[in-house]
Amino acid sequence: MPELQQPVVANESEISAIGDTPNRRIRLLIGGRYRDVHLKLEGHNPGGSVKDRTAFSLLKSLEVTGQLREGGRLIESSSGNLAISLAMLARDRGYQFTAVIDPSVTAENMRRLQALGAETRIVESPDQTGGYLLNRLALVRKLLVEDPGLVWTNQYSNAANPEAHYLGTAPEIQRQMANKVDAVFVAVSTGGTLAGIGRFFRETSPDTRIIAVDVRGSAALGGSLGVRKVTGIGSGRRSEFVSPEQYDEILYVGDCEAFAFCRTLNDATGIKVGGSSGAVLAACSQYLQTHDKVERVVCICADCGEHYASTIFSNSWLALNGLEIAQQHLGGVSEIRG
Repeated sequence: MPELQQPVVANESEISAIGDTPNRRIRLLIGGRYRDVHLKLEGHNPGGSVKDRTAFSLLKSLEVTGQLREGGRLIESSSGNLAISLAMLARDRGYQFTAVIDPSVTAENMRRLQALGAETRIVESPDQTGGYLLNRLALVRKLLVEDPGLVWTNQYSNAANPEAHYLGTAPEIQRQMANKVDAVFVAVSTGGTLAGIGRFFRETSPDTRIIAVDVRGSAALGGSLGVRKVTGIGSGRRSEFVSPEQYDEILYVGDCEAFAFCRTLNDATGIKVGGSSGAVLAACSQYLQTHDKVERVVCICADCGEHYASTIFSNSWLALNGLEIAQQHLGGVSEIRG
């Protein structure tokens, strides 16, 4: 193994605060019966999302192999959260970071990236899928050729991505649930979180049902491509990490369903989560309607809703995008309690 220079660490407190996120119970009234649902609130990570775990694991893997040394320069494609996490850790560890992003990044996250000192390169044109991922990746590869000194963390293929959740997120869930988990609901984008959690529970608790949640219009798990407004979930191409044996079922959710659960959860409990978390809650509610005996369920809530004040929680943004949220979008859920 190559001899490594020690990275410059400006703020170890943020690194030590990654993980051990709260698991909070809420109750959904479905068919006249209250059902317990546990929310794994990843927004409590220092960077505000589950991507802190991924970012730290990616950086550590590059440091251990000697690809990343003191003063290194990083690049990554991101729709928002991973860029924030990498920018935070890069600043604290003495690296430079370039985020390749697109117009779907919220104004809140753009301000955070700038405050963290990240360079941003914005891909303005949609690719052939109607999204931006393929064009973001094309720009990353172009910049790597032009500047061989850049190091790509590559959240899409680096095995350190699912490893973060196999070693961290999943064991935390099992411990917090006292080793009794009937089902876990996980949103998919790169697929790292789903692959890591699925692998862990297959090995330690094979009876635990792993439910993959995707948004309509995403190809992450082989679905048909289409327009989607939810960010942080879905992809314009298949995940490189996920294989069918890692999950039991796929549930697809639409934009309005995801946003309805975000807004109703906030109104009812004061818990504010992002769109992928709303999608996971919507999928969970669908599942519970047809599984009466399932009792101990966990929803991975990937980030906090404060990053979406200008989108999900903005009536004008919803209207601008032709999205009307109604009670029907909550499906069979008639009430949410904290």
